[in-house]
Amino acid sequence: MAQYSSLEKCGIVALVVFAIYLVKSLFSVVYTYAVGPAVNKVDFKSKGKWALVTGCTDGIGKQYARELASCGCDIVLVSRTLEKLKATAEEIEKDYKVSTKVIQADFSEGDVIYEKIGKEIADLEIGTLVNNVGVSYSYPEYFLDIPDWEKFMKNIINTNMVSVTRMTGLVLPGMVKREKGVVINIGSASSIIPSPLLAVYAASKAYVDKLTEALEQEYSKKGIIVQCILPGFVCSNMSGIRRSSFFAPTAKAFVKSAIGLVGTVSKTTGYFPHAIFTTAINTIHDVTGSFGVWLVTRSMENSRAKVLKKKGKLDA
Repeated sequence: MAQYSSLEKCGIVALVVFAIYLVKSLFSVVYTYAVGPAVNKVDFKSKGKWALVTGCTDGIGKQYARELASCGCDIVLVSRTLEKLKATAEEIEKDYKVSTKVIQADFSEGDVIYEKIGKEIADLEIGTLVNNVGVSYSYPEYFLDIPDWEKFMKNIINTNMVSVTRMTGLVLPGMVKREKGVVINIGSASSIIPSPLLAVYAASKAYVDKLTEALEQEYSKKGIIVQCILPGFVCSNMSGIRRSSFFAPTAKAFVKSAIGLVGTVSKTTGYFPHAIFTTAINTIHDVTGSFGVWLVTRSMENSRAKVLKKKGKLDA
C-alpha cells in the first residue's frame, strides 16, 4: 500500500478544502441568482397597497418605482424637483394604471423635511420602502481637497445617512403593526472594496450597510424583509456613465435583477457581474495588500486628473 508523505497529505487536504469551497461558492451563486428568485418571489402588493421610493425621478430609483408599479403597487414618489416628480408620476400612471402621490422634498436639508413627509403619508398603507436617494462625489477627490468642504459634508450626511434613518423610522412602525413589509436600502459597492478618493461617500454607504444588517436582525422575526443593495457602476446621471456594458448595466437591467433577489438575500450587489467585480477587487487586495490599494488609487487619480484637466485646475 502506498504511503503518503506529510507534504502529500497536506496537499490532498488542501485540494479537498478547495473543492468544498468551490462547490459551496457555485451552489451559492446558483441559488442566489436562479433558484432563490424562483422559489422566494415576493408579492409586493400583498405587503401593502403603497410603495414609497425616494430619489425616484432618475436611474435606479425611478426603475424601482416602475418595477413596483408593475407589481400592482400604488407609488409614493419623494424627490427634490417637482417638475420631474410630476412627469415620473404621469409616466407611471399611464404605463401601469396605478395611483401615484408626489412629495417634494430636498433630503440635503436634514431634519426639517420629515415632519412634512410624515403628515403626507400618515394615512397610507406603505408595504414597501425603497431608500434610494443619495449623492456622491462629482469626481474622485482627496478628503481635504473636496470643493465647498463643509457644505458637501453636510449634504452627503443628510442625504445618504439621515434620510435612510428617518424614512425608515417613519414607515417601519406601520409595517411592524401589520407584521409585513419590505425595506430596501440602496448602498454602494464602494463600501465593501477599497475606495480611496471616495472616502466620505463610501463611509456613508457603509453606514447604510450596517444599519440594514441590524434592522434585518431586529425585525425579520416581525415579518419584515430588510435588504441592502450594494451596486457597482450603473448607467445613470449620478454615475455619469451613458453607455451600458457587462459591468455597467442600464438602471432597468440592474433593478430587474436586484428586485428579484428580495426575499432570497439580505445583502447583495444585486447584479451578478457586480459580484464578480467586487470579489475580484477584494481578492487582489487580500493577496497583494498595498499593491491592490495602489492599483485602485491610481485608477481614481487618473479619473480625477481627467476632470481637473478639463476644468483647467490640474496642478503642474
